[in-house]
Amino acid sequence: MYAWIWRKLPGGVWSKLAISLVLVTTVGTLLWYWVFPWATPLLPFDDVQVEAGTGEDSGSTIPGDEGPDEVPYETTSNQPKPSPSR
Repeated sequence: MYAWIWRKLPGGVWSKLAISLVLVTTVGTLLWYWVFPWATPLLPFDDVQVEAGTGEDSGSTIPGDEGPDEVPYETTSNQPKPSPSR
């Protein structure tokens, strides 16, 4: 498609390059100021619904998921205990 557009543009390489930059800028401006604002209400990006929890354990089916208060590893130190040979 881009090769077809490049072949259809008039002039030499520099003329085609300048016209291409104008076309890209025009398409970008049209998208930015007219198409995207029109399409924003139609897109579900801001339609987030979070259910209120009861505070009880939901019975997670993910292995190793102990909940928000319990972690499966030691949190007091990240250094291993020294071995007796040292």
